[in-house]
Amino acid sequence: MAETRLVVTTHGLDRHRRLVGDIVRLSRRVPTFPVDRVMVLGEVDRLRRQAVPRIGWTALLVKGFALVARERPALRSWYVPRRWITPWRGPRWATSSISVASIAISRPRPTDTPAAIRALDPEALWWARIRAPDALPLPVLQEEITRHATAPEEEVFTRQRELRQLPGWLRRMVLRANLASPGAKRPSRLGTFSISMLAGEGCSNRHHPTFLSTSLSASPLDESGRSVVTLLADHRILDGVPVARALAALEVVLTGPLSAELAALAAAQRRQ
Repeated sequence: MAETRLVVTTHGLDRHRRLVGDIVRLSRRVPTFPVDRVMVLGEVDRLRRQAVPRIGWTALLVKGFALVARERPALRSWYVPRRWITPWRGPRWATSSISVASIAISRPRPTDTPAAIRALDPEALWWARIRAPDALPLPVLQEEITRHATAPEEEVFTRQRELRQLPGWLRRMVLRANLASPGAKRPSRLGTFSISMLAGEGCSNRHHPTFLSTSLSASPLDESGRSVVTLLADHRILDGVPVARALAALEVVLTGPLSAELAALAAAQRRQ
């Protein structure tokens, strides 16, 4: 029998993959811990499927968490390290007046990407920033998420496109400066919380990389309509009990006010 020839090819990492690598490295500096809650969401799923337009789980969790964060400032806060330029000031808290969601979106690479790169890595990861999602009706929030997933990159990801074009040392310096900022540019450019979902692929990414103070994920619903919702939290500013209580409050919001909003959408459609 003829031996199968083994051939190895190499390709340089493109700028987008290098940016993802920088974010992963910075995430390792944040001491996050996961807290899980099994939520009974079968009725929410039924209402979600009846609503017009169809509302995704990402939109529901993003709005729900932002509603919970209204009454819990720690969920809108981040750790500010001591700076060498002001060594007499120790680490601090910084708190945003509103929540800003950072939503991880995987979408096909543009057609101008070299064919070899697209063959190896056909999709790219982007982060959509949405301010005050708790103030948006669910259809508007869903439309905004869909727009970031489908509109041309230059329309919805201008800053990320600019960031990935920078030299590596400058790109990492910008990211570190944003992370350490006690001002408005931190939530504006990075968000106050993030969400990364693989439930649509039938999977769960319980402990995904994040450099924000909190980050959500959820597993697909099982036969009983239950989902394991995970909240990652930065242990420098949050402990287990408040994180667990935030998840309990999130379930109440999902099965209460947001379910009512979904039911109203379905009822409005039936009246037409």
